[in-house]
Amino acid sequence: MAADHPLLDRVARVAVAPAVPQPGESLPGSTPALLAGPLTGTDAPADKPWAHLRPSLRAALFEGASAEVFAACAGGGILTAWALHLGASALVIGLLGALPVACNVLNLPAAWVTHIVGRKRLAVAAVGASRLVYLPLVAFPFLPLAESTRLHLFIALVALTSVLAVIGNNAWIAWMGDLVPAQVRGQFFGRRTVFLTLAGAITSLAAGLVLDVLSPRGWKGQTLAGLAAMACLAGLASIWLLRRQHEPAAADTNAEPGGWAALGACLRDRAVRPFLWYQFGWHVAVACVAGFISFHMLVNLRMGFALVAAHGVAVAVVRIAAAPLWGRAVDRLGARPVLVLCSFGVAAVPAIWMLTTPERLWPIALEALVSGVLWGGHGIASVDLSVALAPRAGRPFYLAAFATAGGLGFALASVLAGLLASLLPAQFVVFGFSWTAIHVLLLISALGRASAALLAVRIQKGNARGVAELLRTIAGDLPRAVAVKRLPIPKPWAAFQPTSLRALARGRRRPAASVPTP
Repeated sequence: MAADHPLLDRVARVAVAPAVPQPGESLPGSTPALLAGPLTGTDAPADKPWAHLRPSLRAALFEGASAEVFAACAGGGILTAWALHLGASALVIGLLGALPVACNVLNLPAAWVTHIVGRKRLAVAAVGASRLVYLPLVAFPFLPLAESTRLHLFIALVALTSVLAVIGNNAWIAWMGDLVPAQVRGQFFGRRTVFLTLAGAITSLAAGLVLDVLSPRGWKGQTLAGLAAMACLAGLASIWLLRRQHEPAAADTNAEPGGWAALGACLRDRAVRPFLWYQFGWHVAVACVAGFISFHMLVNLRMGFALVAAHGVAVAVVRIAAAPLWGRAVDRLGARPVLVLCSFGVAAVPAIWMLTTPERLWPIALEALVSGVLWGGHGIASVDLSVALAPRAGRPFYLAAFATAGGLGFALASVLAGLLASLLPAQFVVFGFSWTAIHVLLLISALGRASAALLAVRIQKGNARGVAELLRTIAGDLPRAVAVKRLPIPKPWAAFQPTSLRALARGRRRPAASVPTP
């Protein structure tokens, strides 16, 4: 079935791409707990009839929409708005924005917790808790607390939800890997990605408009509290939808190497080491500025919340539109040349931000186009290369090691960038041009990305072609990519038809069926 929808299969690769924040994408809105999907593979056909699977998959589709509602009401620009409202410094805002990705260092322990507790049980508990942690924010405007106390409590809540989101995402991916058969996985997650992009766009724009309208009237605190309440309601919906999804019996993994053995093999693998160093270096470079972009747009560029949300939506839409072109390039020429090209291209993106001023905002439209295209290719190439380098035996621990290397670099660089931003003057003049601390971080990030791109050149995998041949292939495929017709959109409302709910209830009463893991 997946073969009938190659376009959806390529779009699905965007969903499974490692979450690396970028200028303009919301944090943690760009990395909601259940945005990604499990890796595509070729396992045996599921012995559970498709008619019983469909209600669970439709519920998973709606659960993804609830994740987008949560992200729009509690992440990205809204997170920065809370921090500014509570009087946080630029250092604190940058660290808060970096927390969701920095917490990827917990991927390895999360894999062991998933193995011990169970996939569905841990996913429901951790994901639900991560979205209900913000409940105290609803009462913030009405509590007689000192400003410093409110800020400290807010920081603790953001840190807790980031940790729980990483744990829940790890368990959920393991769960979906067994639930969704490989022959329909690309199609399902392709549809899900398109639907989630639409849901996230509508909710983000609505939240931004509400803040822009009500904040000047002195209702900023109450508006933020209302958005926090909406985020918690989305969390309750997530728990309800997650509990109604079937959990197949896990595949037998006794023949696979244990966690420490697989991790040791990963670190000793000479073919893997260059990619580990690239992951570390790339995340260091991106983290230099990633947590400060929302602050830069709202404070330095004086953009409204709606415009910030519109920029993030534009990046996401372009990323989805570019997915088929990059998917074909990776299929033909390999992931390495795509990763090299996109890494060098993304290194130039901070320069566009440095040209943007409050009086000259048009470069942001160019940045959204360039970022959407290049980050889309970077994400697809990263996930394909991760799978290609990780052997089937012990693959989860290889992938966790890749994520941990990136998270470690991101955490380290975020702290150092925050300290540097706090030491620099808020505004100063260099060669007749007005600079801010964020401009310095943008310059450092650009140089760091170019250096990390050189590490990508050292990665060797299979029969991957060169960058020059990749450029020729893209030039030949571009007219066909522009002519791509609309993506097939699912009918999510069918998840709540009476027949679907009855089938889902029957599925819960039946014994768990074994679905092999890819």
